[in-house]
Amino acid sequence: MADNNNSSAGFLQRAMGVFGYSRRALDLVWTTSRLLTVSLAVLTLVGGVLPAVIAYIGQLIVDGVVAASQAPDPDTRGLLLLVGLEALVVIAVAATQRGISASQSLLRALLGQRVNVMILEKAMTLELAHFEDSEFYDKLTQARREASSRPLSLVTKTFGLVQNLISLVSYSVLLFAFSPWAVAILVAAGLPSFFAEAKFSGDAFRLFRWRSPDTRMQLYLETVIAREDGVKEVKLFQLGPRLLQRYRDIFRKLFIEDRKLTIRRDTWGFILGLVSIAALYGAYGWIVVTAVAGTITLGAMTMYLILFRQGQSAVAAILTAVSGMYEDNLYLSNLYEYLEQPVPDRPGSAVSGPEPARGLEFDNVSFSYAGADKKALNGISLQIKPGESLALVGENGSGKTTLIKLLTRLYSPTEGRILLDGLDLQEWDVEALRRRVGVIFQDFGRYQFSVGENIGAGDVRYIDDKERWAAAATTGLAAPFIEEMPDSYDTQLGRWFKGGRELSGGQWQKIALSRAFMRSDADILVLDEPTAAMDASSEAEVFEHFRTASGNKMTILISHRFSTVRAAAQIVVIHQGEILERGDHESLLAEGGQYAHLFNLQARGYQ
Repeated sequence: MADNNNSSAGFLQRAMGVFGYSRRALDLVWTTSRLLTVSLAVLTLVGGVLPAVIAYIGQLIVDGVVAASQAPDPDTRGLLLLVGLEALVVIAVAATQRGISASQSLLRALLGQRVNVMILEKAMTLELAHFEDSEFYDKLTQARREASSRPLSLVTKTFGLVQNLISLVSYSVLLFAFSPWAVAILVAAGLPSFFAEAKFSGDAFRLFRWRSPDTRMQLYLETVIAREDGVKEVKLFQLGPRLLQRYRDIFRKLFIEDRKLTIRRDTWGFILGLVSIAALYGAYGWIVVTAVAGTITLGAMTMYLILFRQGQSAVAAILTAVSGMYEDNLYLSNLYEYLEQPVPDRPGSAVSGPEPARGLEFDNVSFSYAGADKKALNGISLQIKPGESLALVGENGSGKTTLIKLLTRLYSPTEGRILLDGLDLQEWDVEALRRRVGVIFQDFGRYQFSVGENIGAGDVRYIDDKERWAAAATTGLAAPFIEEMPDSYDTQLGRWFKGGRELSGGQWQKIALSRAFMRSDADILVLDEPTAAMDASSEAEVFEHFRTASGNKMTILISHRFSTVRAAAQIVVIHQGEILERGDHESLLAEGGQYAHLFNLQARGYQ
């Protein structure tokens, strides 16, 4: 007995926890538009009362007709007034339904926009590590797919619940005059269907969460097959049929589970719905027999039959609303689980350091990616002073780009510390720090914006400054081909939008290089494989401009081409996350180690 009590208490506790999101959803809708929320609430309340009024007027009309048919000189004016009154109430019902529909439609648009903005605002506060975590991506997918519609759905069901409760109370008051047992039967007949719906709502939600990774894979396959950056290889390598078959296989897997749930849900819904039908026609026969016995009038019989039928619909709607609210709360838990994702504090507030002459220092820095069993960087120590250049050399996956991500505080070191101007990066204001850095990553963004916006994105403070666009494009060697375009810096790039122009790989790299030079006040310049898609002459020209533009800045260059790194004052060879060699070009060649081996290997390719 105690176990049963504990089980019941546990169920109630879980249910209360789930329904706890209802208040937050109501608050969200209220703060989105108070006027529309109030309008929806008032119209819902009015709409709950009017059906009972129609039923009562209907009884008066039927009884009036019976009485008039038996009178020697019937007066139909009163009956016509009742008919007119019922027509006005029906018009009022239609008006409230239209008003509810309009309010819901407007709220749906406003609320969908607001929730999507909340999701995107949260995304901007998250760390890079969150977006590289597959489990977090599942949360994001779940939040974005359902959460924008669920708050309004929950509020609509809440108002519908109130409306139907009001209707049910008004029906019950009139039906109670016939028999209290009729009211009890009315309520009890809907309970079996309610419990079934609640159970299957929970099953549907668990299925939704289970299928998120497969759903993301389907979306990814759609992107690969149907977007221009993937379609070339899909066609060339004849991947289309294989990818499409994989897409079909995922759908088939998901559909099998959907089919099982749908069949079970509708089968049980039909079986349990028979209880409601039996209750309706049992009450129907009871009321008819009572009317034949002369206990109630023909008008009362008509009213009670309407009340019982509509009351049963109200009970079903109430229980369905409660079940739907339970389901909506389950889905809202995804949204708030995502919105409440903990984000590490960024306590730093410094905008300058005490010793600018010290430049940038890595002090025994190590870093491990989440879930990795090996360090990506291990014991890295190096220093770059103002006016100095550093080149990072190493095979793919050695940790070069990870080091740059630590510098820009996209990650924080697992061990050790990084200092700028003698101050730990963790003590810097992160925005002030990033303004100090101009960087182009090897996987730079190719924004489907105008040329100017693509370049201006490098410094959001001056993203619309056309003079800075032109200066940065000149330094990044993009100005010549930009000026040949019909709309110059206003040219739309990419093929996603009408009139867009696609660039070559080398041209895109020059756009990205210009973006890095937008931060004219940045004193740390980082180029991560900046010329991989350029020809030899363009590459030589880029680095000549780069050296000229660097001045007293600290420069970090990552490249596999040794012809571009040999001019660096300091060259660091990284192997499996550790510094293997360091020095200038001549000293490293003389050392005869890994750098000399790779340099000579590459040089032979040009002989």
